[in-house]
Amino acid sequence: MPTTHAPATDPDRLAPAAEQSAVRTLLRLWPYVRPVRARWGGAAVVAVVASCLSLVFPIVLKWIVDGPVTDHDPGGVWLGAGMLLALGVAEALLFGLRRWLVARPLASVEAAMRADLYRHLQRLPVAFHDRWASGQLLSRGTTDLMVVRMFLAFPLTFLIVNGVTIAAGFVLLVAQDWGLGLVLLAPALPLMMLCYRFESKYASAARRAQDQVGDLTTVVEESVLGIRIIKGFGRHRSQARAFRDLSRTLRGTELAKARLLAGILGVITLLPEVALGAALVLGSVQVADGKLSAGTLVAFLSTALALRWPIDSIGFLLAMSQEAATATRRFFEVMDEPEESEDVPAAGGPVEDAAGGAGGLRFEGVRFRYPDAPDGSEPVLERIDLQVRSGETMALVGATGSGKTTLTALVPRLHELTGGRITLDGRDIASMEREELRTLVSVAFEEPTLFSASVAENVLMGAGEADVSKLDRALGVAQAGFVKSLPDGAGTQVGEQGLSLSGGQRQRLALARAVVGSPRFLVLDDPLSALDVHTEALVEAALREVLAASTALVVAHRPSTVLLADRVALLSDGRITAVGTHQELLRANAEYRHLMSGADLETEEDREIEEDREIDDDPQSDEDGPEGKGTR
Repeated sequence: MPTTHAPATDPDRLAPAAEQSAVRTLLRLWPYVRPVRARWGGAAVVAVVASCLSLVFPIVLKWIVDGPVTDHDPGGVWLGAGMLLALGVAEALLFGLRRWLVARPLASVEAAMRADLYRHLQRLPVAFHDRWASGQLLSRGTTDLMVVRMFLAFPLTFLIVNGVTIAAGFVLLVAQDWGLGLVLLAPALPLMMLCYRFESKYASAARRAQDQVGDLTTVVEESVLGIRIIKGFGRHRSQARAFRDLSRTLRGTELAKARLLAGILGVITLLPEVALGAALVLGSVQVADGKLSAGTLVAFLSTALALRWPIDSIGFLLAMSQEAATATRRFFEVMDEPEESEDVPAAGGPVEDAAGGAGGLRFEGVRFRYPDAPDGSEPVLERIDLQVRSGETMALVGATGSGKTTLTALVPRLHELTGGRITLDGRDIASMEREELRTLVSVAFEEPTLFSASVAENVLMGAGEADVSKLDRALGVAQAGFVKSLPDGAGTQVGEQGLSLSGGQRQRLALARAVVGSPRFLVLDDPLSALDVHTEALVEAALREVLAASTALVVAHRPSTVLLADRVALLSDGRITAVGTHQELLRANAEYRHLMSGADLETEEDREIEEDREIDDDPQSDEDGPEGKGTR
């Protein structure tokens, strides 16, 4: 199943992201970490102390071997064992304290990032959501943020802890025997070069994997929401194949990551082990020659073994850090998208003019092209000039693809105009606060969308406050009496996307949501298309009262809906080509007649030829003369 999100498949967008420094990317998390920096810093210090305690073990062992063991003192051995036990218990308690210190604050960091992402998504323009696949956004808000939290809790802390531990350990090694210490330091330079190469390759693989997870999430979401279509057309096998293909692609990427990680872990394990083996042989020779005490060799080897895990874990920590950097980058790809422009309230108040001056809903030279449209392409709407007078209902009629839905979406500023302006009672909507604008304008879309909530909650989204009387009135206008027969009435949960209801029931609830707040301006996009003729007639009768108190723009495809309007505007190829009453347009406009009746659209020349043919074929035409012709 295709996805629409470019970052998941566009290598040109991936390349700059992969080249960006992981450290620079991760530093962008600082505003979220700053509020918990004290507890996180305290946890890091505790972890450093706990890790460095492990370096005290070799010192105690050296004392035991060179002291009580050499002197055959059992009491001293027991004392040393007690010291080692105490150090072990202290180390365990400190690591437990570290976990307690970071758990709550880092959970709050993840929650804050998720809340910011959700809030930002609500403020992004509709054009953004048209471009991005929902699965990509879901994976960024769930999986990616979990990876970031895990990085802050473990890899980031232990990169610091292990770095300090390795540095302190090598100081102790060199202090115990500088020659053997240099032997263990020999693999350091090759390891750093290998880690640098590993980071760049693993970053690219991690980005591919996380984008593919987003694509896979999109397929799952679309398959669940579209399960009726899949089952209805017997497409479950093809959908399963599409899912398997994406799963195999993701599996291949994950295996590539595993191979990279296995390679670096193998090298990181092998080189230090070879160096440790060489140090053991050299140290044993020095002990045999009497140049080195047995206790010093035991302490040296114990210190080296204590550094084994910090060194071996470098590969894991670098891999997790790269995944966190990729997750952070994906998070900020969304957060860096510009929100809808800030609103600056216009000076002065509205201009009320019920007589038809500046009042009502007015389109002045409106022009619109979608933001992602190719340069030089024709605009969807061009030079739209139209006025819906205060209290008037205007029907908007046009062929499929003429731009009706796009025009209605401009009124509540779901899209921003490319040119011209729209005014409500004389006020330019571009200078109104969106909150105020969307309080004045209520909309009902052609595709009714319901949320996983109760009927009442879905309908009352269109009102400023919960009001049972408003709810009952709105359900009455929409002829949604079926709500009373639901198990819990208006409190019944309608389920995801309202799929537990029929299409007509969902459309009636969407209409009720549009009218529940008694809006000043009403924009309805073919609100009755899913209703049967009897229900449609009942809804239209109840809707007339609502329309009488509003300034309404109604997209219509059927004559019955058009008859709700005072006037009709014909939209053709992105332009308003005719305005008038239903009867006027039927008489004067062939395109309108075609749309309303479904009859073949004829040119004036075609009609004249047909009339001449009928006259020539009439046997009485010669006898009637001009008078007879004129009366036909």
